[in-house]
Amino acid sequence: MSADERRESVIRAAITEFARGGYSATSTEVIARRVGVSQPYLFRLFPNKQAMFLAASERCLTDTRRVLAEAAEGLEGEEAQGAMAAAYERLIVDDPDRLLMQMQMYAAVAAAEAAGDHEFGESVRAGWLQMFDDLTLALGGDTEEATEFLAHGMLMNTLTSLGFPMGHRIWSKFC
Repeated sequence: MSADERRESVIRAAITEFARGGYSATSTEVIARRVGVSQPYLFRLFPNKQAMFLAASERCLTDTRRVLAEAAEGLEGEEAQGAMAAAYERLIVDDPDRLLMQMQMYAAVAAAEAAGDHEFGESVRAGWLQMFDDLTLALGGDTEEATEFLAHGMLMNTLTSLGFPMGHRIWSKFC
């Protein structure tokens, strides 16, 4: 494998491991093991654990933006919103690590902020802001619609992470 292919493998493994263990509890050793490389090799690809976490976070946000954009392509208004909601639902149900990684991003950035590290979350905030801007454009420039869409998305995240099955009455607003 080339270094770029290994780097890609590390990002995929980091998403899985950080999603399941969180930033603090996930060791670089477990990521290296998942990829099948040594820790020293891992650190040739990424300077430190934080860089791996931030690359995994960026990928998670980029993939989510891509899924939403593809779903909305050629659509407008409610059709675009419905297609993006369905695509997002499939994303978090079909790949639970994506949802868990999102939650770990929020927790890790909040913990860093509480500890006075305001730089840690800069790239995550930038990626999230880009997602908001992309959604706003997809929804005709309406920031209220984008805000409402994201609010429903966060509710979907909560219901999914708490294990409410799709048929449960709490989902009735979405179904």
